[in-house]
Amino acid sequence: MTDLITGEEFDALFAAFRRTAWRWEAQASYHEPYELGPLERWRRGEPDDLAWMADWLGGIRAATDAGRLFQRVRLYTEPPTEYLRWQENITPANVEAGEDIRIVTADQAAELELPGHDFWLFDDDHLVRMHFDASGFVGGEMITEPGTVAQHRAWRDIAWTHAVPYWQYRETHPVRGAREQQRPGQAASAVRRTPSSTP
Repeated sequence: MTDLITGEEFDALFAAFRRTAWRWEAQASYHEPYELGPLERWRRGEPDDLAWMADWLGGIRAATDAGRLFQRVRLYTEPPTEYLRWQENITPANVEAGEDIRIVTADQAAELELPGHDFWLFDDDHLVRMHFDASGFVGGEMITEPGTVAQHRAWRDIAWTHAVPYWQYRETHPVRGAREQQRPGQAASAVRRTPSSTP
């Protein structure tokens, strides 16, 4: 494996892409240190103002306002893991900021032979395979080999074709563990309220 990029070098990719930043999110749980506090607050039933996500959400808004696309397909287990249940409290903010998030179930992913590793594909030709360990994201592996890049483009197209838009998926699958779900533009009185689940 080549040297991995992290920190500012990795962050710079999200400022440099011209058209699309596309993510395949294949893990049922992540272990990012910056998420531990918000996850623990969720376990205790405490509110989250998502201030810790402000920079990321601002970056999505700036990119989409400029006509660039943030897109993501998330592999979803049924039943969902604790991590995925917690994520339901965050995903609406990503969508409202402009990120197009879609869902593929684990069974679908297996049938479609989608990969078990996460990756970002920028502008169709800049591939970054993500590496993780028990403590979270280790770094991104920049891959330029044409055949490998082409294979990941093919996986992207398959996943995107079969994925269900986030809100459509939510309409047909009960939310387990989300405190509230408000679709952008939905009246506050119509917020979907669901019982919290014990992790």
